[in-house]
Amino acid sequence: MRPIKIAYIGGGSKLWARSFMQDLALAPDLTGEVALYDIDVPAAVRNQKIAARLNALPGVTSHFAYTVAEDLRTALTGADFVLISILPGTFKEMRSDVHAPEKYGVYQSVGDTAGPGGVLRAMRTNPIYEGFAAAIRDFCPTAWVLNLTNPMSACVKVLYQTFPEIKAFGCCHEVFHTQEFLCRVLREMTGIDASRRDIYTDASGVNHFTWITSAHYRDIDIMALLPDFVDRYFESGYNEYGNHEAWKTDTFSYNNRVKMDLWRRYGALAAAGDRHLVEFVNNTWYLKDPETVRKWKFGLTTVDFREANQARQIAESVEMAEGRRPVPLKPSGEELVRLLRGILGLETVVSNVNMPNRGQMKGIPEGSIVETNCVFTHDRVIPLTADPLPSGALALVRRCSDNIDLTCEGIRERDMDKLFNAFLHQPLCSTLTVDDARALFGEMCRNTREYLEPYYTM
Repeated sequence: MRPIKIAYIGGGSKLWARSFMQDLALAPDLTGEVALYDIDVPAAVRNQKIAARLNALPGVTSHFAYTVAEDLRTALTGADFVLISILPGTFKEMRSDVHAPEKYGVYQSVGDTAGPGGVLRAMRTNPIYEGFAAAIRDFCPTAWVLNLTNPMSACVKVLYQTFPEIKAFGCCHEVFHTQEFLCRVLREMTGIDASRRDIYTDASGVNHFTWITSAHYRDIDIMALLPDFVDRYFESGYNEYGNHEAWKTDTFSYNNRVKMDLWRRYGALAAAGDRHLVEFVNNTWYLKDPETVRKWKFGLTTVDFREANQARQIAESVEMAEGRRPVPLKPSGEELVRLLRGILGLETVVSNVNMPNRGQMKGIPEGSIVETNCVFTHDRVIPLTADPLPSGALALVRRCSDNIDLTCEGIRERDMDKLFNAFLHQPLCSTLTVDDARALFGEMCRNTREYLEPYYTM
């Protein structure tokens, strides 16, 4: 196996980079270089030091050389793969994204993909991604590009808009959690223990609003078990990791009551965490107010929490880099390295990723970014045709897909009127008057103008 080069844009990542480095260290048939590029150079240097300590651990089966690239060209030149995971803006901008709409009665549980926050985040992110796509075109046009940044669909869309021949896809682990949920359904209803890789699911939709229409473990139809399971657990909720009270204290936890409610109404299983799903439907359904959120047993992830969480992650990284904290060596459960191995022809992998629709999802326009199963094999990523969604679920997905396309069109054309329409059409803005929506959009743009003024006339 020849050595490979991986360019990591956002190589100072506090979370994704660690997981990726751990998985690479446990991949015995891979070796090469990882070029870490980040505008936060000290963060990239920390990850380089963590990688050096990781390489020295017993049990490591693959050694990659980690370098810190001084510029994007250096990172990309000669790359076989490009990973992108960035935070577009600061917590100041995120605070506006998530919390400014609350004065208008619009609550967001995540605020990085759909809703008012999703539109503003796309407005900051897509122009940056235009630059990434152009650089990839110029310095490593045949590289495979794996995007991890949200808003996922908008990021993948702009990569293809800017460089149509790019080989890019978006990776998200939300469907994995729903596969774990289905494994618990199997265990509760039949006594059979299985892991998520033991079952096969057919999934389609847009990122964070993907739906599973079929699921099988060998000859057992797991979806046929859902009606009785949902009847049993709908009121109490069910956490696939076993702690049914975790949602009260863990801002990322939820009890799948939203997922089960949507199943009852639409006949397909929404395949993301509840805190993501609720942002793709009208705000009165599950996000009317904090009391409604508690009823559905999930949480609102505040920016205060995110700031504290990032500070903790940075402190951990510093301690690891300086040798004051052990560097863990264990599989992360993510699939990035498996996808690389599939593209390199080392194994055949089927996994859900985000790519332009070329007919793999019925009812969504060609070119829109959809999340479906794909086969990874020998320098190819082949989308699999998904089963049709029930008409009601498809109508919800189509609305959100059209909003994503309108957002990306408005950004590409720097057209603030189109962007306002994309903002107004968000399901979470369904209770706003047009005047209130316009006032909120203007306020959120002004709050984040430092990142918008280079690209838009405000």
